[in-house]
Amino acid sequence: MEVPTMRQISRSYWWSLVIRAIIAVLFGILAIVSPLLTVFFLIYLFGAYALVDGIVAIVVSIQQRNAYPNWWVLLLGGIAGVVLGVLVFFWPGIAGLAIFYLVAIWAVLTGLFEVIAAFTVRAQGVEWLLVLGGILSIIVGIIFFTHPVASILSIVWLLGVFSIVYGVILFVRAIRFRSLLSAA
Repeated sequence: MEVPTMRQISRSYWWSLVIRAIIAVLFGILAIVSPLLTVFFLIYLFGAYALVDGIVAIVVSIQQRNAYPNWWVLLLGGIAGVVLGVLVFFWPGIAGLAIFYLVAIWAVLTGLFEVIAAFTVRAQGVEWLLVLGGILSIIVGIIFFTHPVASILSIVWLLGVFSIVYGVILFVRAIRFRSLLSAA
């Protein structure tokens, strides 16, 4: 099997990088200019994923019921995905906040377990980096709980800045690939 050279890749690839760059920059601008719209977009995207994934799981479970003895587990998971997807579409604000609070709970619990692990699993003393990481995780979780709206906005703005920077990087890479074509 022959490995394609950089020139072969760039002939068919550079324009897709430009499209990805444009989408990333536009998404980043939208996230910064209209964070609420971006949050709802992400919530609906998650809802669509849960719905489609649930439907696929249901179909696969029914198709495989003769070959897979625990097919009903996949069926129940699929039904849960469909229900979750539908709930997200009917109550996006509540669903988004619920997901956000689950992330906050996860951050606090993970942080607590990291701190406990740092003091109980000590091969060579206390793992201070694990303690520091655990405390940081707990603080982030508490901030999420106490200031959910500001936290969500901050995350969306950070995602927006990341998307713009990533889009610029993709665009520069596309120009680099395109210049290889011109040199050929």
